[in-house]
This record gives sequence, structure tokens and C-alpha cells, in this order.
Amino acid sequence: MTDLTVTDLQHTAPALVDTRYLDASLPVSERVEILLAQMTLEEKAGLLFQTVIAINPDGTLVEPAAGDAADTPAADTPAADSTDHLVNGLHLNHFNIHQAPTDPGLFAEWHNRLQEVAAATRLGIPVTISSDPRNSYSDNPLAALFAGAFSVWPEPMGLAAIGDEATVERFADIARQEYTAVGIRVALHPQIDLATEPRWSRALQTFGEDVELASRLGAAYIRGFQGETLGADSVATMTKHFPGGGPQRDGEDPHFAHGREQVYPGGEFELHLKPFEAAFEAGTSQIMPYYGMPVGTEYEEVGFGFNKSVITGLLRARYGFDGIVCTDWGLINDDDIMGEPFPARAWGVEHLSPRERVKKVIDAGCDQFGGEACPELVVGLVRDGEISEERVDASARRLLREKFVLGLFDRRFVDVEAARRVVGSAEFVEAGRAAQRAAITLLVNTEQADASPAASSPTLPIARGLKLYVEGIERDVAAEYGEVVDTPAEAEVAILRLAAPFEERPTFFENFFHSGSLDFPAGVLDHLREVAAAVPTVVDVFLDRPAILTPIVDEVAALTANWGADAHALLDVLTGAAEPRGSLPFDLPRSMAAVEASRPDVPFDTADPLFRHGHGLRYSAANRR
Repeated sequence: MTDLTVTDLQHTAPALVDTRYLDASLPVSERVEILLAQMTLEEKAGLLFQTVIAINPDGTLVEPAAGDAADTPAADTPAADSTDHLVNGLHLNHFNIHQAPTDPGLFAEWHNRLQEVAAATRLGIPVTISSDPRNSYSDNPLAALFAGAFSVWPEPMGLAAIGDEATVERFADIARQEYTAVGIRVALHPQIDLATEPRWSRALQTFGEDVELASRLGAAYIRGFQGETLGADSVATMTKHFPGGGPQRDGEDPHFAHGREQVYPGGEFELHLKPFEAAFEAGTSQIMPYYGMPVGTEYEEVGFGFNKSVITGLLRARYGFDGIVCTDWGLINDDDIMGEPFPARAWGVEHLSPRERVKKVIDAGCDQFGGEACPELVVGLVRDGEISEERVDASARRLLREKFVLGLFDRRFVDVEAARRVVGSAEFVEAGRAAQRAAITLLVNTEQADASPAASSPTLPIARGLKLYVEGIERDVAAEYGEVVDTPAEAEVAILRLAAPFEERPTFFENFFHSGSLDFPAGVLDHLREVAAAVPTVVDVFLDRPAILTPIVDEVAALTANWGADAHALLDVLTGAAEPRGSLPFDLPRSMAAVEASRPDVPFDTADPLFRHGHGLRYSAANRR
């Protein structure tokens, strides 16, 4: 495709447009003012919205269906807006990408096609693409995405189990290179909330409940994506969820009305601000407030995106933050997800109309509406005198400034072949696998009798070549480490992989958010005991939440935890080819009664935990067989 240069853009711009904002030799502040002075109210309003955009599987743009000037079904959503309607009709130029082609070259081609459409608009303002985490095992459409061609790493909770700033910064730098290769320039992360409520479904994307660890690792994550300062090779970080999304009543999540309240019975509102203070020091470019509404504090009891006492009073005034503040997705309009109703997350202001909600968000001090595409509401509010155009200009200035600092006006296209080389490169994939292995945390390793009755040794590491009974592991992968048998009775060792339990909820979408009891169902425990009675059994648990492992610990020969590890990574550790280096990033509660009695805003508040934060056994040289 043809790569338009700055000179090309100057030549194609309408004669009345002052194109000096395309001159990279001018200071960013001057370029911003030259451009802003020429923007219509409609163009400014378009800057204030960031919505999901779809990609066709072959990397082409989503276009209007025959006879339809606006919408057409696409792969990403049931009825995605066409690219032309979003860019030329609504004047939007910030987009959130969900699903994308597995071929990074097609991803890059789509990005370049989209930038060509943007370059052909009146002012040629380039598009900014954002993404949720793309380097993980998670499959939650509103939290994180399968890695696909990208390198695969443990979840942030797994990085916290490793606990090493250099590893986190290395991860973020690799993700930055993969993102920029395909044109993603804003990370809708890190999530530096403190996971102080064990039942909370979003804990997996945090760094745990220890404030010092979350602060250190969150800052390292930002440095890896942005560099020491934001620039042309950076990915801007939208750090979330200010002022800390962890203290959820009963652990319920505020994506849903029944989880809208954040409570502070332990009086620890200030503690949850500490990781954000480290993020400000690290230079995070953007902040996302959470959906939740504070209850029983000095702050207004409305969702944080609507909350002037939090956004203007706390974030802007107390902390002096002058970067972009973008709301979490979908505060204004009701929607549907997977064919089921999904109300706007307008907690505390449900009675307001969409227009009134937009006004309240702007009055609160936010710059951008996440997951929304209704700039006409901003235009109407200005024309009716309910908000000033100068207030819109203040947010537009911040949004334009970041586009210039990221170099989007000067280098808007990406190299398609380089995208194929960079994304999922052998070096990056191996670095991710090493982190998967390192994050595995050994919780229990009992002694097993050896050939001599007087001798014993720990269960792990096990020798290669044993007869293995496996559940939750692909048989062909297990066969690389031993002889796979069909029943526990035939085996010398059983290896079972489990996931932390959760309660089924009434809507399909809500079941992506694992909530409710942390107790394993009786049937799961009965089956585990049956296997363990027949053969020494190793259990590995995906701890997206701190499950109640009390009924398991005395039944198994060994117990490990992971936060995103493939079967090879686990079996490498179980056979001693790699060392388990992880340590628990949270306390593991002993019972649901202890969880229910704990205060959701206070870290390490469950009585008599089964395993403490920081617990993690190691192999000694003598263990290796």
C-alpha cells in the first residue's frame, strides 16, 4: 500500500487548512493549538469518545452493507458500526480493538487502511488504537483477551508471584514492541487495584493485595510500556481503576448493578491510593476510574466516572494529574452483550438521561468516554449553553497532545512485514514461557517412601518416564514426560489440573466474571479424594481467585498454583527441569466463614489463613532425581 508522507498530507489538505501542525520541528504545544483552533465543535466532540471498532477476518475494514450507509454486521459485534460511519460520520479517532486476525500482518494491514481513512479527513487527524491485555490466557471480553499470535505470559497475578520488577518491566517492553508493531498505542492497563476482597472477580489482573508489591510492579509495568518518558516508541498506559477498585461489597463486581458499591469498613480508602501514587511517579499517561460508587466515605455516592469529588478534587487537585482521564466502558447508554440486556453502568445516577450523564462526566473532570459513540450529546450540551466550548477544548487539548507526543502525526503507518517478525517472535515466546514456569508456586510437597523403608523424599520433582494419569492436560503433551495411562490404578503418579471455583450466574456474560463462593463443589472434592486414594496425586490449581484449598491439602501428595501456565510449563516444573520460583501474592483463606468475616478494604484480613502471602516452597539440589 502507499505510505502517505507528511508532504502528501499537506498537499491533499483543503486549501483553507493551516497545515503547520504537521511540522515536527514545532513544539507540541504549538502544534496542538494550531490544530485545535481549526477544529469544528463536531470534530472536537468526536475526540472525546473511544469506542470498539471491528476488523474483518481478512484484515479489511468493516464497510456499510449494500444499501446501508451506516451499519453492517461484523466479526466483533452483532451490528458493528462501519468504519466510514465512525470516522467520517461521527468524527471519532480513538478506537478500542477486541478480536483481531491471528496473522499479525493482517492486523497491521487493517491498521494502515484505517489510518488512510483518517488521513483523508478534513484535518487528517490520525487514529489511536487501544487494547485490553493481549498476552495472556484470559478470555473475558471486557477484561483481557486471548493472546493469539502474541507471546503468552502469566497474568499480572502470576507476575506478582514472581515478584521481580525486572521481569515485569521486561514483559511490558516485549508487549510494547508487539503492540506498536501492529499499531496499538494505548494499553488499557495496568490494573493496580489492591485485591483485598478475596471473592472479587477482577483480582487476576492485579498484582495482589500487598500495597508495596503492587506499587513497585505497577511502576515497572508502566516504565516497560512507556519508557522513562512518553514518546514515539511508547505505548501509553491507561492505569486503572482509580481510586482503587478492590473493596467491593461481598466481592461482587460493578460491571453489574448488584456489585456497584465499594465499601470501606476498615477505613482504608487512603491505602488503595498508594499504587496510584507510584504510577504517577512513573509517569502514567492516562487514568481510568472504575464503575464502583463509594459508600460511607467523604466522597459523593456516585460511580467514580461521574464523581467530581474524586476526579477533580482528588485526582486533578490533590495529585496534580494533567493526563487523560477516560471513563470505564459504557457509562452512558444501555446496550446488549451476546443478545442479553446490559444496562449502562451509571451507578448512583441511573435516574439521569444519557445527555445528563454526559454532562455529569464532563463536569466531574473526565476527558473521554470509554465504549461510547454519541458525540452529538456533547455538541448539543455546548450549543444549549450547558457546558462551555472552552471546557471541551481542555479535554481535546490533552487528547491531541498525546497523539503528537506518540508521533502519530509524523509516523502513522506500521511495517506489515516487521509486524510478522516481531509479534510472537521466538525470543518473546520463550521469555513468556520462562515467566510461566517461574510463576508456578509450590504450596505442598509431602514426603514419599523410597525403596528403602527407612528413607523418604519429597514427591516433587518427579522423574520422567513414570506412568502418569492426567486430567486437564493434553495426553500428547503428558506423553513427552511419561507413559500416559487410562486409570489412576495403573499410574505411578496422577496429575490433576483444577480451576478455582465460582458460582453460576443468570446471564451468559456475567459468567465471564468469576464471583461468589470460593469453596469447591462436593463432587470435585469427592473425585479428587478417589484419585488420591489410588495413587500419589499432584494437584495444580489456577488461582484466578484465592480458592479454599483446606479440604485438598491433606489429600494430595503435592499442590501447586498457577496464574496462566501451559501444560509444558507445569510439567517442566513438576519434573524438575525448571524451579518453582513463585510465592503467593495473597493470603489463601482457610474457610469461606473467614472470607465473609473479613473487611473488603483491608489487606490480609482473613483470620488464620491456610497459607500466608509469600508462601512458596523450593526444590533443593538433593531433591532433583
